[in-house]
Amino acid sequence: MANKIIKTGSSGPKPEVLTPGERGFRVFAIFALTAVALAAFLPFILIAVSSLTSEQALIKNGYSFFPKEWSVYAYTYMARQWEIIARAYAVSLGVTASGTAVSLLITSMLAYPMANEKFRWRNQLAFFVFFTMLFSGGVVPQYMLYARVLHINNTYLALAIPNYLMSAFNVLLVRNYYKHNIPPALIEAARIDGAGETGIYFRVVLPMSVPVMVTIGLFTGLAYWNDWVNAFYYVDAPRFYGIQNLLIRMMNNIQFLTSPSNSAVTSGLTLQLPSNGIRMAMAVIGIIPIVLIYPFLQKHLVRGVIVGAVKG
Repeated sequence: MANKIIKTGSSGPKPEVLTPGERGFRVFAIFALTAVALAAFLPFILIAVSSLTSEQALIKNGYSFFPKEWSVYAYTYMARQWEIIARAYAVSLGVTASGTAVSLLITSMLAYPMANEKFRWRNQLAFFVFFTMLFSGGVVPQYMLYARVLHINNTYLALAIPNYLMSAFNVLLVRNYYKHNIPPALIEAARIDGAGETGIYFRVVLPMSVPVMVTIGLFTGLAYWNDWVNAFYYVDAPRFYGIQNLLIRMMNNIQFLTSPSNSAVTSGLTLQLPSNGIRMAMAVIGIIPIVLIYPFLQKHLVRGVIVGAVKG
């Protein structure tokens, strides 16, 4: 009797019943997504394998997942430049961290009044933000503003301010998140308790905005980390080179040294530098931080994109 009561009283999750069509679609979706994932992941494997392939094998056989001759000479060559690469890494990490933090603060502070129903000019503010997505002054006026008016050449500000400090798309993404995921009643309760707008922003809004903050933080961080344009336009001092700009300049130097127009080459002193292998090794070095950080942010990234973008 006791066993019977326990059996009838226990309630577990009911198994999901799928129709044959739904099962077929799920199988198809799994295979399709697996194929897409492999198509996106295989190039990274090819880059890593190519960076460990000898230069002669790359020239003779091309890029391959199964090279005939392995070599770590590209990484050995890069290791000889470790001081320069370490400094460039420090510049990129510092600019990425500080630029992303300031960008998140500015973006969220601008999105907060746009999502506030009691703010009178929220629609006009949203129009001006959206307007910047459609029209731009161009590269030349931007360069004249930062270089001739603000004089940020050869400073860390030149790496942080232009292009990436604030994005209109990110502002609208955060605004949509605020509108649909922060209950107005919660903000009203904070006002009744005597909190001002600054207190509401820092104590209520920001703690509830982790998914969207992680999302736009990752977007902005990727933009800063992969940026080489700002340094190309506004920087000519080597101490301000980030990792991407340094790798590009190293690659250009190697191409010059191995080019037929170089006097050392034309005089018969052929320079044996692994230009193709170094190019692949540079790509591996540049992508390592992103590969290490992304798995920890994936959950918040997916949620932030879905909630902020789908709920327009």
